[in-house]
Amino acid sequence: MRINKLLSNYGYCSRKEVNQHIREGAILVNGVPAFEGQWVTEEDSILFLGEPVKKKPSIYYLYHKPPGVICTLEKEEKNGLASRLPLSQYAFPVGRLDKDSEGLLLFTNDGDLAQKLLHGEGQVEKEYHVTVKSPISDDILRKMSEGVDIGIGITKPCQVKRLDEYSYSIILTEGMNRQIRRMAGHFGHEVIFLKRIRILSLTLSDLKPDEMRALTKNEVKDLYLSTDALPIEE
Repeated sequence: MRINKLLSNYGYCSRKEVNQHIREGAILVNGVPAFEGQWVTEEDSILFLGEPVKKKPSIYYLYHKPPGVICTLEKEEKNGLASRLPLSQYAFPVGRLDKDSEGLLLFTNDGDLAQKLLHGEGQVEKEYHVTVKSPISDDILRKMSEGVDIGIGITKPCQVKRLDEYSYSIILTEGMNRQIRRMAGHFGHEVIFLKRIRILSLTLSDLKPDEMRALTKNEVKDLYLSTDALPIEE
């Protein structure tokens, strides 16, 4: 595994920040300064800022992202996530929401679980509420559910349910770039509201915008069972 991925998975910092520490000579592998892209194993002796590297405890949090917030942990981005998250150790978002969207984000330092959620073979459902600018027909909602060519690929069949004349819920098991907005745009509709309300069994519930809470042990267990990920031993 590349050293930046290992240290990120261990909960130290982002891969980009690991590379910066490497350039500053702050990481040693078996007594020698590390280099970018270096492959390491858990058996290697790694020092990070002078301290032996060890796996940090796994953490799992839900966050209600408000509209206008950018899904980046770069400290230089004033509208990013870094300054809004009261976390005592590094965690990364599993997936993204675009700047204008709001709703549920999962944060963790569990790389295996994140990989299964993003790229696993299982059906990881994510549910959204969508509002468009003009009334949308039942025929368009049906066509959306069957799959749409959005220019970057054809979407998988999905569940779409009308909420009112302008709004609908949609359940996806994939995550193409700006997929929901592109699907609506394919039929000439502009999305004016987009909110993720569920990831698998995790829901927003009464979590207010910009609020965060830790997952319960049962919620974490359900994620493992849903994705076939291997729990990290503490």
